[in-house]
Amino acid sequence: MNIAIDAGNSRIKWGIHDGTSWVNQGSVPTEDAAALAGIVTHWPADACVVACSVAGTTVESTIESVIGERGLRLFWARSEGFAHGVRNGYEQPERLGADRWAALIGARSKVRGACLVVCAGTATTVDWLDATGNFRGGLILPGVNLMLAALARNTAQLPHADGEYRAEPRNTMDAIVSGCLNAQAGAIERMFARVSAEERAECLMTGGAAYRILPCLNIRCRVEGTLVLDGLLRYASGL
Repeated sequence: MNIAIDAGNSRIKWGIHDGTSWVNQGSVPTEDAAALAGIVTHWPADACVVACSVAGTTVESTIESVIGERGLRLFWARSEGFAHGVRNGYEQPERLGADRWAALIGARSKVRGACLVVCAGTATTVDWLDATGNFRGGLILPGVNLMLAALARNTAQLPHADGEYRAEPRNTMDAIVSGCLNAQAGAIERMFARVSAEERAECLMTGGAAYRILPCLNIRCRVEGTLVLDGLLRYASGL
């Protein structure tokens, strides 16, 4: 039995895998990491826990404390030069976000050819994994909600919009939401065009905003909701 934990900027996601499938999943707000204590008590006592984090040392320490009190084994997945068929092409491999690294490993387990790996969370990352397993580089941009919040915070006349995506927006709320979603889609499509110019590729997307962005794309893309957890599961197989 393996348990994967993805500690992100906004949420800490977790999943329990029985060797065949994810049998239980959940999340807590990152700012309330201590709430994991009430969840961990129900986890199998013989489980191996593998985690990645971009949430900072305080959150990581809380997770370690909670897991330690349950008596479970905890391993942190860190970015490295090569693992599970993926070669890290970052100038400083250890500087690649651990969630991005896990997502790349998860993608490699699902797609044997080239793949664009999109993590749409607080930030959106758009990463190129080529057919031989080389991570060629990627983009980082503010996520949808960050874009919306930035407009509301830094402009006098624009509210925090709750509009809808429209091809031809005719009110301010829809114009803001459509603009932010088009910005996300544009970054993804431009990177996909670069990848596709060299090799046939697929696009996988994960993260809380994935289904919000997906309908705006003009490329074929599928959502893999457990992509980071899948990568952590593969990481656990090598421990």
